[in-house]
Amino acid sequence: MQEFQERVVKEKAELDEKLAKLRLFFTSEIFYTLSDEEQERLNRQENAMTEYSEVLGERIDAFV
Repeated sequence: MQEFQERVVKEKAELDEKLAKLRLFFTSEIFYTLSDEEQERLNRQENAMTEYSEVLGERIDAFV
């Protein structure tokens, strides 16, 4: 695997870890104390991170 490909794999792993933590936060009591607007922003962030992760996954799949 080339160096740039290794960076993409690492980037996806780090992103997926952050995404998992964000999704876990959605189940916390603190999340429900946030304003509706902030909850919506976090949901939009989760959607964007999911899309980004999917694109990175497609790039990784194309490496082989």
